[in-house]
Amino acid sequence: MNYPVFKGAGYILVHTPDMIVRNGSTASVERVTNPDSEFLKEVNNHIRTYEEVVNYLPNQVYIGNKTPEELKAYPMPWYDIKDEQGQRHGKFGQIVPQDEFIALMKLCDAFDLVKLSEEFVADVRPKIEENFKELAPLFEKLEGSDLSDNEEGFEDLVHEGKVVGFVKKAHDVDVNLNAHVIFENLVVKASGVVSALELLRNSGVNPADIDYVVECSEEACGDINQRGGGNFAKAIAEVVGLVNATGSDLRGFCAAPTHALISASSLVKAGVYKNVLVVAGGASAKLGMNGKDHVKKGLPVLEDVLGGFAVLISENDGVNPVIRTDMVGKHNVGTGSSPQAVMGALVADPLEKAKLKITDVDVFSVEMQNPDITKAAGAGNVPEANYKMIAALAAMRGDIEKKELKTFIEAKGLPGWAPTQGHIPSGVPYVGFLIDDLTKGDKNRAMIVGKGSLFLGRMTNLFDGVSIVVERNSGNVEGESAGISKDEIRKIIAESMRKISQEMLEE
Repeated sequence: MNYPVFKGAGYILVHTPDMIVRNGSTASVERVTNPDSEFLKEVNNHIRTYEEVVNYLPNQVYIGNKTPEELKAYPMPWYDIKDEQGQRHGKFGQIVPQDEFIALMKLCDAFDLVKLSEEFVADVRPKIEENFKELAPLFEKLEGSDLSDNEEGFEDLVHEGKVVGFVKKAHDVDVNLNAHVIFENLVVKASGVVSALELLRNSGVNPADIDYVVECSEEACGDINQRGGGNFAKAIAEVVGLVNATGSDLRGFCAAPTHALISASSLVKAGVYKNVLVVAGGASAKLGMNGKDHVKKGLPVLEDVLGGFAVLISENDGVNPVIRTDMVGKHNVGTGSSPQAVMGALVADPLEKAKLKITDVDVFSVEMQNPDITKAAGAGNVPEANYKMIAALAAMRGDIEKKELKTFIEAKGLPGWAPTQGHIPSGVPYVGFLIDDLTKGDKNRAMIVGKGSLFLGRMTNLFDGVSIVVERNSGNVEGESAGISKDEIRKIIAESMRKISQEMLEE
């Protein structure tokens, strides 16, 4: 069968030190409920510099300058390692400074709701012109304003502790269009735009060749009549210049990226579109989410970056890893929420379809949350916990012996390196490395697993999860499995039809 392939990936982080305290949900709620708290007094003393964020090992893995295997070799905690020197740009993307990102929000503003000071614009414009040349058609939007000319209900934009601009509300009474929501949505859009740009830079794909965009972040874009109507996908495509693309948004909490990969792969497999871009921006509300625990323990606030990613799924090119749309795992409504039931549905069931064992998968990409962040907050090592459950399932099924549990986890697992941005860690951080591992590396089969907590929306207590298997490309595409090309098949059919016609005429 002719399966779609992963053709490229882009990953970005945005250092947002001022947004942690002003826009992160933890600090925002604390200001309302306990304005004199020790946390609010101390938090600014625990914010890392841009240089520290760039040098942080998990961040360098996220943008492709180090591999997950290299990260494994470093002892934890990683935030204590000071002698590593990172780079802004990596194989898969970059780490964007806060000032440039605020300017990018202005470029992504289609309704003139972002105002920036003339001083700030004068300082940041040369950086934008140097680092984001693809957005040149929008540079005229980067102009300064008089910040005293504001309205009630605006959201400040702060850089290095100084107000450099603000976001206006888009409607007088609609809470779905207030300044806070517009700010969050511009954050998603701008970080999605940069992620898509990085993918295009890395893959060399012509933007005009992309047919469809699926956006899978965790924000809702709409107004009082349709508060989650969308469409981030098309808004991002417009800025990036995907002139031949349309698109739509897909939501599923943390599992959304894997749902999106399956949906995009299905569209390509069915022949509806040739090139589908899956993209997601970051969530400003989750900045400093576990900040209280980090500050209490004397650590830096480690949730200090927005995350973003973009993945391109295309027709089989005979080279890149194939996405097995016939090997999809899903957590059904009736599956149950026990770890054994969940892993059985997501890991064992899709492999059984192909008569494969759990050991036939070379690497599992699960919830790749950075354990530096989660362990300090009391949530343990999330990837390791997932791998222990997969190993236990393999042992229970007889794929491995109990004494092999530890070696299985070591061989099949990855260390977590993604920021806790909800949807960002969920399976997709490995796709960039997966393309290398299943083409130039020594791995032949991988599984991407995404899981989500649907109860957060207060509509159901159900858990959610989906998975999909990816394999090394055999080099054969549909119609060529026997060494015969599509053109040769067409010639054979045409010749046969001519012979049949000739015989009928002679009769």
